[in-house]
Amino acid sequence: MTQTLINPSDLSEELLATYETVIGLEVHCQLMTESKLFAQDRNQFGTEPNTNIGPLTLALPGTLPKLNKKAVEYAVKMGLACGCSISSKTIFDRKNYFYPDLPKGYQISQDKKPICENGGVAIAIKNKEGEIVEKLIRFHHIHLEEDAGKSVHDGNEDDTLLDYNRAGTPLVEMVSEPDLRSAEETGAFVTEIRRLVRYLNISDGNMEEGSLRCDVNVSLRKLGETTLGTKVEIKNMNSIRNMMRAIVYETRRQVAILESGERIIQETRMFEVESGKTYGMRVKETMNDYRYFPDPDLSPVVISDEWLSSIRSAMPALPKELRRKFTEVYGIPSYDALVLTGTKEIADYFEAVCLATQFYKSASNWLMGPVKSFLNENSVEIGSFAIRPQKLAELIEITESGLVSNSVASQKIFPILLLEPERSAEEIAVANNWIQNSNTSELETLVDEVISSMPDKVAAYRKGKKGLLGLFVGEIMKKSNGSADPKLVNQLLNQKLS
Repeated sequence: MTQTLINPSDLSEELLATYETVIGLEVHCQLMTESKLFAQDRNQFGTEPNTNIGPLTLALPGTLPKLNKKAVEYAVKMGLACGCSISSKTIFDRKNYFYPDLPKGYQISQDKKPICENGGVAIAIKNKEGEIVEKLIRFHHIHLEEDAGKSVHDGNEDDTLLDYNRAGTPLVEMVSEPDLRSAEETGAFVTEIRRLVRYLNISDGNMEEGSLRCDVNVSLRKLGETTLGTKVEIKNMNSIRNMMRAIVYETRRQVAILESGERIIQETRMFEVESGKTYGMRVKETMNDYRYFPDPDLSPVVISDEWLSSIRSAMPALPKELRRKFTEVYGIPSYDALVLTGTKEIADYFEAVCLATQFYKSASNWLMGPVKSFLNENSVEIGSFAIRPQKLAELIEITESGLVSNSVASQKIFPILLLEPERSAEEIAVANNWIQNSNTSELETLVDEVISSMPDKVAAYRKGKKGLLGLFVGEIMKKSNGSADPKLVNQLLNQKLS
């Protein structure tokens, strides 16, 4: 094997900057159908090995495949979400290769007539001026195929165990154009795809369970060149972080080879998490090695205008559409809209809060502040969050109306609502004497008392130590047991101290 003369870790950033990294992705996404793509066996993760199998999954003689209609509809949904052209007529092909986890000796996939073509996904990136801009990462196509089984080594170097539960699971494979230029862009692209499949409810997108896997094609060329370099494929990346690490290392490795006067070999490589390096697995196959031909056991799939229309009408609102709605209808900043559409569940919760209050920015602040902090600290999903949207809206209402202060709402009432979510926020405030005191005459008396008790501090304030205002406010809040209206207290203090 070719030996590089330069250590990849010794490369300078100046040298690396003279090269352009060109990246294309093949993203495999398992679909959440009840049964497999061509068999009635259960499509379920986490069951005992070889329990979701039957004669067709095991490729026993005489078995014939039957296409899962729901899987076709899920693939079309993904295509529509990405602005793809949907093929009115599509066929399935046999992709021939011989691995022990592939019972038939071939995989049913799509070659010349994929179900979706073109389209793409927009990602947010920083331009040279540091501004956030959108970049469209194009798809070449999206196609349907069945998954292979799983080889398990179980710590034994001599034996390979085979679990066919996954064999036949429906996949959509999304093949991008080589539009990505960095590990950061690639991470943003996969994150957006994962977000889309979850919004569409066609996959859980869990990379750690293999529901979403990526093959990453990396090549290099000198800045300004247009000809693509020799690509290297890194297989089965199952986390965004490790995928980005693999791209960074592979870029350095290829630069080191080229700078040593050697050539890149087109090959398939794997990523080793512990070392952070890629290593060679096999020389890359060409398309001819797979001997694609139409599967004679499956008829062409015709997607009529009526069928396509019914699929389109069942599509949910997608992140881009919701971001526009949140900024235009609810008037919240673009950053807030981006955060709140991170998951469909958070977006739905925010909209439910906005149905019960018109303080939309406050609703956004609560979700991105106290609510998000609680969810993260307790590893809780919003679907299991105890406080229902209407209850949070009520808390926002009594805060914005001045009935309770922001600090009382977030530090006292919110924790109680988490434990007793059926109670009313106002009822909790009344029961604990937390209703904000806006009685001017009563607060004026407290202000006078505090000023009289701290003559030295008052003198220092009047000589320019304006930071002492917070001390006076704190003393008044103590005297009122936290019930004083902070805004009114500040106004009264300013009047008297000036």
